[in-house]
Amino acid sequence: MHIEPGLLSAAKVAGADAAALSLLATHTPGFLRRPLDWAKAALAAVFFSLFMELWHQPVGPSELHFIGASAIYFVFGFRATLFGFGIGLLLQGLLFEPQDLFHLGVNALSLMVPLVAAHAAAGRRVLEAGGLEGLRWTSVLRFDAVYYSGVAAMVGFWLTLGNEVTSFAGWAVFAASYLPVVLCEPAISCGLLRALGRLRADSPVRRFTTLNGQALA
Repeated sequence: MHIEPGLLSAAKVAGADAAALSLLATHTPGFLRRPLDWAKAALAAVFFSLFMELWHQPVGPSELHFIGASAIYFVFGFRATLFGFGIGLLLQGLLFEPQDLFHLGVNALSLMVPLVAAHAAAGRRVLEAGGLEGLRWTSVLRFDAVYYSGVAAMVGFWLTLGNEVTSFAGWAVFAASYLPVVLCEPAISCGLLRALGRLRADSPVRRFTTLNGQALA
């Protein structure tokens, strides 16, 4: 989902930066009112960065990543995940990939806009019901399907704005490459949630995750 440096003009990158900051700003008041969310966002950023660095490879005009979106979302919640993605991308740019800092806002939007869509379409009801209460693997699959479809769409959007022409076939190869991720990630996420569910009696797990004593169905 990374957009390579040089693809977009400086003006379009600046617009993406402004849009990413505006999206975070709309959720900042609620974030600031809940200091515990700061710790959750930091944890989300760490796990997101680990997932991103552990496995990624070039595919077509972009890169295929294992993001761990559903695992991070259902463990830490929407707001912490939203800020965690932004913090994680910043840390990766500072520590591992300084060339990606130029497209920080672009890549952040590629992750955050699909998260907003997946939260509204597939995740909000589960979290508002009390974390894992009634959560099934099909719910996780639905979340991942919406999320990664959004990631593919965002990459396609940036490619249409690029200074160089990218073929539709190239984008289609990239989009199709996420199908195995959509099929595999729910199983990984459910396994992680079950493992954490066994530890939900521990105070740190209750405080820093959404696991409020519910069980995975």
